[in-house]
Amino acid sequence: MILLEEQNRVVYETLKAKLSASKPESVNIAAVDFDGVQYQISNPDGDKGVIHLSAKMRMYEDLVAHGVQDLLKREYGDCLLSTPEEGYDVTLKYELASLPADKEEVARKASLLKRNCFASVFEKYFKMQEAETASDKTAIVHYHEEEAVYITAQTDRVTVIFSTLFKDPDDIVIGKVFLQEFKDARKAHQQAPQVLFSYGEPPSELNGQPGLLRGDNIGYVTFVLFPRHTNPTNRDNTINLIHQFRTYLHYHIKCSKAYLHSRMRSKTSEFLKVLNRAKPEAMTEKKFGVGKRV
Repeated sequence: MILLEEQNRVVYETLKAKLSASKPESVNIAAVDFDGVQYQISNPDGDKGVIHLSAKMRMYEDLVAHGVQDLLKREYGDCLLSTPEEGYDVTLKYELASLPADKEEVARKASLLKRNCFASVFEKYFKMQEAETASDKTAIVHYHEEEAVYITAQTDRVTVIFSTLFKDPDDIVIGKVFLQEFKDARKAHQQAPQVLFSYGEPPSELNGQPGLLRGDNIGYVTFVLFPRHTNPTNRDNTINLIHQFRTYLHYHIKCSKAYLHSRMRSKTSEFLKVLNRAKPEAMTEKKFGVGKRV
């Protein structure tokens, strides 16, 4: 299976080129990311010596309560504007005259803006578990249209539950196959987190939570993360992988459907060739003497 990049490739390539250019260049690019995230890269007031990277995320308001602004200040320092551009949730400002020598690293870090925003809630609950403190409240982050992630911390684990909506009946069937593979992976890899999934009804851990979805096309995927996954050594890698789980799942469902369709078209083409070869030859008349035909 393919692991998707945690960074936004358009943001990275654009900033890498503009920050490393021999002379300042104008830029005005809009880009999108998974989960409805929108980016805008531009020169404020036409000043080519300054580049703004602004982002709009539907989950940002939910993350404010979990320290997203403190985390962004830690990661981006003075580049983070206290007041973002109008219509956006966060804005980073880069002055070309005062950039560090490693401009590629600056671009890479900027392209992780969505990941770093999402990381705030995971870091908060991972640290709770590290301190052996159980959370008194479940974090709810509405990261996608009609879908959410629920996070709780216990003294010995962190539980992360994704709700996901399957809009096509075929997605449910293929999704079950993928989720069963996640569940069975622990048999071969004992260090992997425990994975549980259910369809139609939310798991008991979410009893009493508002806005829970129910129905045959609704799935709930539960990850049980233990200290070996949430400790400071492995924390960043765990966040890189789990924050884009929903994207990873639906991406591979679509790839599987595309592969099945291509195989069906290929097999249909082979069947047509067989049928064409099976056509009877045209009847011809054979003469056997004068006036006799068969």
